[in-house]
Amino acid sequence: MDTHDTGGERAEYAGAVYGSLLAASVVAGSAVDGTPVYAGDLVVVLICTGVVFWLAHVYAWVVSSGTQPLTWQRLRTAARHDWPVAQASFPPAVAAAFASSLGLSDRASTWVALVVAVASQAAWAVAAAVTAQASPRVVALSGAANLALGLAIIALKVLVGSH
Repeated sequence: MDTHDTGGERAEYAGAVYGSLLAASVVAGSAVDGTPVYAGDLVVVLICTGVVFWLAHVYAWVVSSGTQPLTWQRLRTAARHDWPVAQASFPPAVAAAFASSLGLSDRASTWVALVVAVASQAAWAVAAAVTAQASPRVVALSGAANLALGLAIIALKVLVGSH
């Protein structure tokens, strides 16, 4: 049995939620000293971090599957399955680039990227719960819990940036 096949869409949503949280963390940590990061650099760091974590997830799955032989098919399956981890970095990266292209400051572009990452995280969590046919209460709790996680990252950014 392929231990990586955990229910297709559920696993993809999990990767997207995780990747969005990762993207929010990258944005929040990009300028902890209060100096804004150039929006172009933020885009590169977001995408590169997402891809590196995606590759790490693929590697972890392949080596954790133990006795199964390493094949291109298994690598492709793992890569496709975990792609949402990397893909989740694209919306905040695009948001930062778009905000910058509109003439917003690097600081404002960073905040736009952070808001998009947190909103994406909450949206993916809600989509996962809806897809799993969870009750409306569980759907709302999923969104609220992920929003709280994102807001915790924002709070940490504000607290650390103010010192």
